[in-house]
Amino acid sequence: MATSFTNFSYERFMRNMGHNLEPSVRHHLAKVYSCLTATCVAATAGSLIHLQGIWEAGILSALAALGLVMALFYTPDNGKNFNLRLGLLLGFGAFSGHSLGLLLEQVIFINPAIVVTALVGTTTIFTCLSAAALLAKRGSYLFLGGILMSILSAMAMISLGNLLFRSYFVQELSLYVGLAAMSGFVLFDTQMIMEKHRMGSTDCIAHSLDLFYDVIGIFRRLLIILTQKEQNNERKRKRN
Repeated sequence: MATSFTNFSYERFMRNMGHNLEPSVRHHLAKVYSCLTATCVAATAGSLIHLQGIWEAGILSALAALGLVMALFYTPDNGKNFNLRLGLLLGFGAFSGHSLGLLLEQVIFINPAIVVTALVGTTTIFTCLSAAALLAKRGSYLFLGGILMSILSAMAMISLGNLLFRSYFVQELSLYVGLAAMSGFVLFDTQMIMEKHRMGSTDCIAHSLDLFYDVIGIFRRLLIILTQKEQNNERKRKRN
């Protein structure tokens, strides 16, 4: 029964996706997700470099990531520089993961299982929302772009103000609202990528970079939220 249900769901998903998406869009998305997967692998390698003590993360990691993404931005796709731009993308992913090493080190010290939970959670959120965007009516989530950018801008201003007041409530609100916003961006970015391709854009590197921002934003926030919950539970156990 379970196997039949799984096969039915998979067949229905593929049939609906084939109905909703043109062959060229499906081919472009395959390249985008391949580049995204490679970038996530590079980020994992970067994190391991820090965790293994080969080279510890610091300001140089952040500056290198910034430099690479700026280089990628100023190296537009011309149809002949795919390998160069892919190298810049993978380098950015590696240094972004390396910069996460400090946070991962702290989380692993508290409870290594949190990292696994955050990875599973990020993968589940991204996969489900991507599938929802792919199967939804064309352009149905594009209205989210302005709303999500307004939310992130407002939360950035509130977080800056909270540096003075240091409100725990504001800090928690920022984390959860930020997680919801980054999840919403998966819906928006996925459909925006499809629309850009339909208008002639074949830049799978830039499109995968958009999704990588979403993935790493969700993962970082899940790490912090789960770590705070673990710390709160530990304090409760000590009081009892």
